[in-house]
Amino acid sequence: MARFRAETSVCKYRHDRTQPVVSAAFAHRTRATVLNAIRRGAKRRQATGLRPRSIVPPLLPSVSIFPLVPLLSPPQAVLEIAAALERGGYEAWCVGGAIRDALLGHPDLDWDLATSARPGEVRELFGHRRTIPVGIEFGTVGVLDARGRMHEVTTFRRDVRTDGRHAEVEFGVSLESDLARRDFTINAIAYSPKLDEIRDPFGGQLDLERRVVRAVGDPIARMREDRLRALRAIRFAARFNFAIEPATHRAIEESAPMLDRLSRERIKQELDKTLEQVQRPSAALATWRAVGAFKALIPVLDSVPVESLAVVDCLGMPGLAGRPARRTIRFAGLLATLTASQAADVLTGLRASKHEIQLVSTLLDRWHRVGTEIASTLESGEAPNDATNRRWVATIGRLHIGPFMRLADGWWSAARAAGAVVPEPRAVRSLHRRLLASALRDPIDLGSLAIDGDDLRRAGIPPGPGLGRILQGLLVAVIDDPTRNVTDWLLHEAKRLAAAEAGTSGSSGGRA
Repeated sequence: MARFRAETSVCKYRHDRTQPVVSAAFAHRTRATVLNAIRRGAKRRQATGLRPRSIVPPLLPSVSIFPLVPLLSPPQAVLEIAAALERGGYEAWCVGGAIRDALLGHPDLDWDLATSARPGEVRELFGHRRTIPVGIEFGTVGVLDARGRMHEVTTFRRDVRTDGRHAEVEFGVSLESDLARRDFTINAIAYSPKLDEIRDPFGGQLDLERRVVRAVGDPIARMREDRLRALRAIRFAARFNFAIEPATHRAIEESAPMLDRLSRERIKQELDKTLEQVQRPSAALATWRAVGAFKALIPVLDSVPVESLAVVDCLGMPGLAGRPARRTIRFAGLLATLTASQAADVLTGLRASKHEIQLVSTLLDRWHRVGTEIASTLESGEAPNDATNRRWVATIGRLHIGPFMRLADGWWSAARAAGAVVPEPRAVRSLHRRLLASALRDPIDLGSLAIDGDDLRRAGIPPGPGLGRILQGLLVAVIDDPTRNVTDWLLHEAKRLAAAEAGTSGSSGGRA
């Protein structure tokens, strides 16, 4: 995927809509995608005994970089759902992001269907046990395939009224009317598995070739119908390394002051998708700032340095099932110039989960407490001693070493790219290994001490705040020298600290 994006990034376009300039690398990649799709389809048909479908491409604009339209191959479950709808006398078309992404050669698609069947007819056709009314008031029914996976089937519709957040829709319209209500031309392309035909009434394929995000019809009207479209356009442009068509860009800027009408949940979902789907989110985030989206939605981020937004680019991209915290760490990178309290306020306002708020605020608290000290130590060229490593682990926390070091590495990588003097990558990796080793073996928290509060009370130390301070003093001593973590030494030291506490209290009482 990274290689594909690198190749497509050299593709350029002109605004005259007739003469796209296309790189040889992109054309070669597209041709390879087509041929591979044909080979996969042939193997599947040979294995299943299905009749070959025509691979003759539909009519396209006269200027096209595609040597032929890629063989669009929806999953078998989607083909079966579409076939069932058509046997019932209804139209069935694959629509939305899957068509766009398939034409771009992207794998792992979620295929949705649009149909002339109304929601009740869809449920009657597939049965209530196989259908879920996920958004039935908007015409969407979830249909379960044989493996229990849900596929969205939505009735052809058009918007009757909208307030920029909620729409009232009307069913019973044509496919063309359904496509006309969609946001951008690249998302207004439909494909019929039965006919092996593409419907593209608004030139979405040509905009894919030119690498342009363009609103369907009147851009101002599209933004007014749903304010979230402004943020979606920014995300698509950053995700695919596309430009935003000038009229659409002006409509986004005009729409920005009204973005605060969106629900906090929808804004958070759009930020989530940006951090999950975009390799270099700083492009989208910089556009948020330039058009006034941050000013309207998250004012505290409108004043952060533009360079700090690049921290997110240097943090791992989410998407792997085994790395669920990556998006949260990217959020920490986005908010890294804020205090832990400010970051918690931002995420609370966006209706983030308690877990996400807690992790981000904890990481930023630890970062602001020891990040500068760690950087200064590493920049000096001298490796920190074991006691210093243990103290850093104690401050960061055993379970937060990995996320903390990823955040630190992202921050330093962005600063290094901007020309700042920061720790070298080799020193950062070495420190990461040492901190992890210390977290696994060393006593760096109260639970690791060989004694606890009950032991101190049995030794005659009264409960109260003083006992807590004594335990913290013992922990500091053990972090400095782990060989002290034995019961006899700790009890002896505890009694000494208790006597010092009593002496201090007595002195204070006498002066009072």
